[in-house]
Amino acid sequence: MATLKEILTRRPVAATIRLTVPAGGAKPAPPVGPALGQYRLNLMAFCKDFNARTQKYKPETPMAVTITAFKDNTFEFIVKSPSVTWYLKKAAGVEFGCGRPGHETASTITLKHVYEIAKIKQSDPYCQYMSLESISKSIIGTANSMGIKVQKELD
Repeated sequence: MATLKEILTRRPVAATIRLTVPAGGAKPAPPVGPALGQYRLNLMAFCKDFNARTQKYKPETPMAVTITAFKDNTFEFIVKSPSVTWYLKKAAGVEFGCGRPGHETASTITLKHVYEIAKIKQSDPYCQYMSLESISKSIIGTANSMGIKVQKELD
């Protein structure tokens, strides 16, 4: 439970903004500019901080970012790793999944691919307390819904 001091020092939140921005490619142009501009946030400060935090990723990697805008025109943001679907498409070497999953197969990947994706996703704030096994099961379910078959080893 929050203490009285924590409650009194909380800043009032104006909005929570969720965006998908390419790694190292945050510019004050759309989609970042209009989303942050309407809350009078400092666009250049966000772009510099975001690009510095995401420089370890390859350029054009889609990063999910959650920005908390406060009423005093300040902000905080959390950068999450790319989505599981993006990793699966890269591992399978396909542009998009199939239209009829379960009937058609877009591609196949191995359990090693799934394990590597699970290790990356475990660093996310929402997955850090989940076991690798449960994250892997979730990734296999996502792969099945995209029409990507998961095998022990490729033939």
